Amino acid sequence: MEEKKNQNQLNIELNEEVAQGTYSNLAIITHSPSEFVLDFVRIMPGVPKAQVKSRIVITPEHAKRLMNALKDNIVRYESIHGPVKQTDEGPGGGPTMPMNFGPTGQA
Repeated sequence: MEEKKNQNQLNIELNEEVAQGTYSNLAIITHSPSEFVLDFVRIMPGVPKAQVKSRIVITPEHAKRLMNALKDNIVRYESIHGPVKQTDEGPGGGPTMPMNFGPTGQA
């Protein structure tokens, strides 16, 4: 019986580099009939060019599971910390692109 339990267990490794994480403040999602592509971008103030920092390609089924997991985690987060503030929406109903972070400083 114990042997059967071990067969169903999945060990997931997290190496040190990946554990550090990659900051992103913009996600671009595209899709085809067979996959969803999630590009995570970092936009920095005063820098006219942004770079994709990570790309994740998943199946539509995994995309739906991810969406449900995010919804569930947001509900749990908001039950503890209160509502997540929404940013202004652009003309198409979606969020505006954060192209300007505000005043720039001088050294």
